[in-house]
Amino acid sequence: MEINNNEKYYSLPELPYEFNALAPYISEDQLRIHHQKHHAGYVAGANASFQQLEKARTGNVELNMKSVLKNQAFHLGGFLLHGLFWKNLLPAKDGGGEPSGKILNEINNEFRSYERFQKEFAQMALSVEGSGWATLVYCKCTKRPLLMQIEKHNLNIYPNFKILLVLDVWEHAYYIDYKNDREKYIEAFWKIVNWKKVEERFEKVIG
Repeated sequence: MEINNNEKYYSLPELPYEFNALAPYISEDQLRIHHQKHHAGYVAGANASFQQLEKARTGNVELNMKSVLKNQAFHLGGFLLHGLFWKNLLPAKDGGGEPSGKILNEINNEFRSYERFQKEFAQMALSVEGSGWATLVYCKCTKRPLLMQIEKHNLNIYPNFKILLVLDVWEHAYYIDYKNDREKYIEAFWKIVNWKKVEERFEKVIG
């Protein structure tokens, strides 16, 4: 999460690589529009909701709180999930392959094999209804990784489950490159996964 230090508002985080770095799996045009238009839009939407609340509080204005807070949750969810998404991608020369270390052991223990995990994750990502996300999360209560679909940005999120790996399956994430072929986009995702970042997140969760 990036917050503007001069004001209590959010800022669009910079990508950890150049816009052309994920090609040919995600093109420069696709990545630039996704980051500069869509992610930036969630930043603007989240900030606008705070400004709306601040204005109402100082001016004693009545608001439709259900509408305002639902809109705020939507934009904050988009802001946060995109921030996680960019960091679990790497340029093709560095990314992809298979996980190793503790996260691989965890995947093998839960899913019986990495190949089985990939299959279940892909099926989950394909079956997200409409716009949403496919994620691998970790439950500290049961001490096991789980697959979790997130509809839009703020529905079906399990409280206190730490997200380790996230894939954006909104059409805006892939339409320029893959049109409506989500399956090809998911296949390409495995070529640029940053497994080191996933393991880093896992290490933080388990302490």
